[in-house]
Amino acid sequence: MFADVALARRIERAEAVMSAEIVSAVQRKRPPDLAFVEPVGSGYAVYGGPGSPFSKVIGVGLDPTLDLDALARAEHAFEERGSSVRAEVCVLAHPDVFGAFADRGYVFQTVEHVLGCRLAGATGDRTAPPGIDISLSGPENAGEWIRIVVDGFVAADVTETGVTGEEFPRDVLERVFSDYEALRMFRRYLASVDGAPAGGASLCLVDDIALLSGASTLPAFRRRGVQTALLRRRLADAAAEGCALAVVTTAPGSMSQQNVVRQGFALLYARAVMTRPAD
Repeated sequence: MFADVALARRIERAEAVMSAEIVSAVQRKRPPDLAFVEPVGSGYAVYGGPGSPFSKVIGVGLDPTLDLDALARAEHAFEERGSSVRAEVCVLAHPDVFGAFADRGYVFQTVEHVLGCRLAGATGDRTAPPGIDISLSGPENAGEWIRIVVDGFVAADVTETGVTGEEFPRDVLERVFSDYEALRMFRRYLASVDGAPAGGASLCLVDDIALLSGASTLPAFRRRGVQTALLRRRLADAAAEGCALAVVTTAPGSMSQQNVVRQGFALLYARAVMTRPAD
């Protein structure tokens, strides 16, 4: 599977729309001056509150030109809240884009890997290993889903390479996952092993792209196929909804990346993560 600029632009746009919808939910639920959503070209600058993973600039850099005026307005909004600016930019952007960020004081931090799997025409495999059951989690048990997913995230799964990805405090994760509820076409999944809660994951459909996120397993049930079962179920459901592509973002060399590659995902491109310190 090959990712050209056109495909990257579709994926980046879907990720940006999801981020904007999550932060828009924050604006409706909390003080209006806490969060903001600002268009920057075909992407967005979003701020979901102190420490939130949805405080960033996403989906920019693949337009013919970088909208510096819009970026400056967004930077000012971050600065008003005493926050540094995090920009996640596809490496397929023109080199001048990275030069522009560097000129504005951004410093390279790390990279993210974006992986994809074609779904068009796929029937999907819902088969789970014996003893593992995957079910949709409705609004009535959203609290249980949040608790299980957050418990899995805060107990970092350190691999032999030591790569776990970003870590966030429990209160931030609980707040973020509660805000997922406002997303269009959002689904929560729970996994159980022999009847005991074992893990969870989420799926968001934006146009014809399935965005997979929010996946974690409780420590006692790791290495037993829970994430594989959750992944297969979400891919099958996305295919049934007519999605053409499933996408997941991982830390390079992480266990999450290894799991999705085993299920047919291919590395499409990377995102450069850059930050501009708060004054």
